[in-house]
Amino acid sequence: MRIVVQKVKKAEVVIDEKTYSSIGHGIAAFVGISRTDTITDIKYSLEKLINLRIFEDMEGKLNLSLLDVKGELLVVSNFTVYGDTKKGRRPSYIESASPEDAEKLYDLFLEELSKYSIPYETGKFREHMNVILENDGPVTLIINSKD
Repeated sequence: MRIVVQKVKKAEVVIDEKTYSSIGHGIAAFVGISRTDTITDIKYSLEKLINLRIFEDMEGKLNLSLLDVKGELLVVSNFTVYGDTKKGRRPSYIESASPEDAEKLYDLFLEELSKYSIPYETGKFREHMNVILENDGPVTLIINSKD
């Protein structure tokens, strides 16, 4: 599992020119699922995501987590985070899970997330979305469960 993490002041998912979901201060997480991901990858990635210390403390240091600041989370499925650009100019997505397998694991990710007291919103799986972000920092990180 690979998650592109962006600290945001706000974020919104727009589908067919209508707001589908939105959050305030928190994290926008673009979640990619690989062919080899399991529940172990989900739990590892989720724990890492909600506990990353990327929010400022009283001294301005990046020392607080999403849980600490009671921030919100926007979760957007995105197979392109597994795009391989090593050869040629067109990315290869061979490492991405099939849409059917990815949707099952994505739903499992959301089920695990619901066990935490974190307000979250989602994008819509297998749907073209416009994601509007107001980055904070900017702070952008990548979580990779295979690292």
